[in-house]
Amino acid sequence: MFGRATEADAGKRAERAASIYLEQHKLKIIERNYRCRLGEIDIIALSTTHLVFVEVRYRRSANFGSGAESVTPRKQQRIMLTARHYLGSGACSAKYRELPCRFDVIEASPTQRGELHFNWLPNAFQE
Repeated sequence: MFGRATEADAGKRAERAASIYLEQHKLKIIERNYRCRLGEIDIIALSTTHLVFVEVRYRRSANFGSGAESVTPRKQQRIMLTARHYLGSGACSAKYRELPCRFDVIEASPTQRGELHFNWLPNAFQE
């Protein structure tokens, strides 16, 4: 399923599958692939207590480190700046602006059977 796709295609499929995974864990997806001049956020979701900004990292293998390790301090900064932009934009509902924010990472990797395995890291980094 994931082995023959290009890395970009596999990454997009992983993001879609991660959205479903989060919904199965009771989060409500409110935005996917939010982009502005500062960067992109893969998934913006609503938990019972937080507005959650999620970075999805697909890795075919762990030879070059984990997905979480690839979210460098520079990438974290871009995500946080993009989150601030989202919160100040018309795309963000006023009721979400008052919620505490959280930054999560979901590591996605293929299993031997071609399915995706997720490792969800809530509150992976903080502002």
